[in-house]
Amino acid sequence: MDTPIRVHGLTKVYGGGFRAVDALDLNVPRRSFMGFLGPNGAGKTTTIKIVTNMLSATSGRAYINGVSVMEDPKTALADVGAVVETPEFYPYLTPMETLHYLGELRGLSSCETTNRGRDLLDLVKLTDWREKRVGKFSKGMKQRLAIAQALLSQPSVIILDEPTSGLDPRGMVEVRDILKQLHKLDVTVLMSSHLLNEVQEICTDVSLINRGRLLRSGSVADLLDEVKARKIDVRTLRPLTPDMFDRLRAVPGVKGFAVTGDLSFSLDFEGEEDAQARLLIELQNLGLMVVSFKESGLALESLYMSLIMESR
Repeated sequence: MDTPIRVHGLTKVYGGGFRAVDALDLNVPRRSFMGFLGPNGAGKTTTIKIVTNMLSATSGRAYINGVSVMEDPKTALADVGAVVETPEFYPYLTPMETLHYLGELRGLSSCETTNRGRDLLDLVKLTDWREKRVGKFSKGMKQRLAIAQALLSQPSVIILDEPTSGLDPRGMVEVRDILKQLHKLDVTVLMSSHLLNEVQEICTDVSLINRGRLLRSGSVADLLDEVKARKIDVRTLRPLTPDMFDRLRAVPGVKGFAVTGDLSFSLDFEGEEDAQARLLIELQNLGLMVVSFKESGLALESLYMSLIMESR
């Protein structure tokens, strides 16, 4: 199947007529890392719970590897690894004991689980903690163990629901580093997130959702090409002076700017890499002595916000 995850006309209506998911169509290409992006309450978790058979749909269909989740959930989910909501494990077990327990439930032999578990604990950077009780783990460590258990049976499809949600900055970085490693595996990943920079940093594809409706879907690269204005963060050795403001506005491609600190500011800039190179030269000519000059990683933000405004 070229689209291991396929959703058509998916709708979920709760009591009182609230539509959490509204006629949603979603196609996840094989071996893609799809970011399912939307604000809190957009319908991401509801959709994922329906796709993983944790929740019934009001109408519509969901298929995994061509098998209907509604009609044959056992077969459809046999080749799926998932982390949905906050993971919880028996606190008195070690990571390897946890994987052995889950491996037995999935029909894996003890030898398979030991060999696979050793590699997975190394992947999620828990090797040094393999003899420790899970009850002593931080939330980020439990999330990393959850990703390991999702990969245990070597599924072809991975579904993750906001895997960095609620983590401290260090935990978020650690989990994101692990997620980047999934690109090396022969898997298809669907990951929900409300963090624009996270999706732009990790994912190959993105589906933008709001109020249960799909706004746009495609490769991250293609969607970024639609974004005319890029946000560029600049840090300098010298502060901006009032006479520089008008000179900045006159630089070709600059659509606006905001001072973000005594020695930093951000620019809304339209232009390709050659134009950005000329912009950097212009900034140097102002005498600012530029220390850093980079896109802020939020190029999807302007596109996403404009799509939300259009959907109202």
